[in-house]
Amino acid sequence: MVNPFRFARLPLIIFGGGRISELAGIVRESGNIMLLVTGASSFTGSTNAGNILGQFRDNGINVHHITVTGEPSPEVVDEAVMRFRGQKPDTVVSIGGGSVIDAGKAISAMLNTPGSVKDYLEVVGSMEHPGTKVPFIAVPTTSGTGSEATKNAVISCVGKGGFKRSLRHDNLVPDIALVDPGLTLSCPPHITAAAGMDCFTQLTEAYLSTKASGYTDALALEGLKAVRRSLRRSFAHGDDLGARSDMSYAALTSGICLANAGLGAVHGLAGTIGSMYKIPHGAVCGTLMAVANEVTVRELRKISGNHPSLKKYAVLGRLFSEKERKNDEYYIDSFIGCLQEITDELDLPRLAGYGIGVEDLAVISSKSDVKNNPAELPAGILSEILAMRL
Repeated sequence: MVNPFRFARLPLIIFGGGRISELAGIVRESGNIMLLVTGASSFTGSTNAGNILGQFRDNGINVHHITVTGEPSPEVVDEAVMRFRGQKPDTVVSIGGGSVIDAGKAISAMLNTPGSVKDYLEVVGSMEHPGTKVPFIAVPTTSGTGSEATKNAVISCVGKGGFKRSLRHDNLVPDIALVDPGLTLSCPPHITAAAGMDCFTQLTEAYLSTKASGYTDALALEGLKAVRRSLRRSFAHGDDLGARSDMSYAALTSGICLANAGLGAVHGLAGTIGSMYKIPHGAVCGTLMAVANEVTVRELRKISGNHPSLKKYAVLGRLFSEKERKNDEYYIDSFIGCLQEITDELDLPRLAGYGIGVEDLAVISSKSDVKNNPAELPAGILSEILAMRL
């Protein structure tokens, strides 16, 4: 018997090395006025920028360009909307990491919508977005968030009283996700590590989520196979296109999985931390992943040695282990050990380096939502997890 489930809509996905050459032609199908959203230097300083901009010129596309630094704030989105609304762009294109894609997604959603983006954010705002948008194309240059496949844009206001909330509507899924792994070749090692661990965490948490389905499990495991093959290699050998392709595929798949299965304790904590401190999202996820899963396994074992989620942990252990014919307990512990090895190998940062102190842990824990985690983790245990990576 197949259990009931829902599956969110997807963008048209164009995947493969060299597919960036198709972007200008795709944009031209919608019109000749385009708003291009990129990072401050990640795109403009790359070898790809000249070629891509040249293709836009050759296709008669009038390009308006805005750069985004860090995670988008309501002010960044509102300013861009006010600046470019009068240009009436036919298409919005984001070329960059997850923050750039989120910024472009939000801008495309607000160009024809009155008010501030803050009015429409979950929890923070009081209005429901109508779902109207300018056609939006997402072109990732990192392998992390999977935002190219999701219906939400994360908007942040960083500080002690800050927030990190989503602008969300089914219609805000990008119209097209153009994923060219070649664009990630210039991604530096520390960003490769953080983005890769974000992707790894999303796949793992979606697989273990209490909202998972047979569909999301199948996708998550395929993405995790790619992570097993290539996370470490993409970090150590950034010019390996095969490894980069694996991680681009894994990131795209992680976005699809999280949109349909939700996430767990790591992302619950990361969302709160990201609203309070200026810290890269992927770095938080990466540094917490091993300890959060170690504690989750411990709590599951207290409930039952035959807990269904422990069976899933054993599946993960078999996937990442080179040993054969071991029992479930061995593979569960092996998976946790593998996560700890990767944490050390990728040199993931400690939380204290971003200004987090022991006195902050209780506040972070009390504000964090971990509802889809396979084991319930009260605030005290969340503080324990944070302390382990302080």
